[in-house]
Amino acid sequence: MPSLLKLSVVFVLIAGMAWACAASQKQTSMTTRQSVLKSIYPALRSVTHFFGVNSKVETPDRPVEPLSSVYDIPFELIDGASSSLAAYKGKKIIVVNTASDCGYTGQYEELQQLYKESRGEWVIVGFPANDFKQQEKGSNEEIASFCKKNYGVEFPMASKVQVVKGDQQHPLFKWLSDPVLNGWNKQAPSWNFSKYVIDEEGRLIGYFDPGVSPLAAEFKHALITTKP
Repeated sequence: MPSLLKLSVVFVLIAGMAWACAASQKQTSMTTRQSVLKSIYPALRSVTHFFGVNSKVETPDRPVEPLSSVYDIPFELIDGASSSLAAYKGKKIIVVNTASDCGYTGQYEELQQLYKESRGEWVIVGFPANDFKQQEKGSNEEIASFCKKNYGVEFPMASKVQVVKGDQQHPLFKWLSDPVLNGWNKQAPSWNFSKYVIDEEGRLIGYFDPGVSPLAAEFKHALITTKP
């Protein structure tokens, strides 16, 4: 495809996303906003996959033993209860930073489908964050209601946290993005719906950009790969 045509397609998509996001912010109905965002996602997924945008995948050559345990890091669930990833030891764990007003919000539906397919082999934990263009302004109660009402989310959701690097970065995301702690990876979330996969032994085995669908073959491969 000629370069000019590629640029034109990207421009049209970005313009459409900007319009949809602006329209969503004007709506007071959660259902209307959810409908707009869901209409964006299929096109966004297709175009980003085609152009390789937001599609970075980072994996080690082999599982690397972390220098500190991810299971020791506490966090708060969205209902206020205390928890940690130790509750899911022995399963693969998908950690994903989420947002309600993003072009990728439609991934909630894919994540829920993946969760239902797990048959107990893996778990998903969502961490709402307002770090990217303030696309998660809601309270924990509003986020929980949005996820359940619009996407039928059943997997665990945490209280809202900061995921980007800085003084306020949640310790779990510091572990995920600091090679001194996890053993190899330095990639922090690049946008909403960045995904990390931790294996049954508590080792980080993959980072996936928001443009990589949870249902993509390359993502599912990380979930079905057996531990050495």
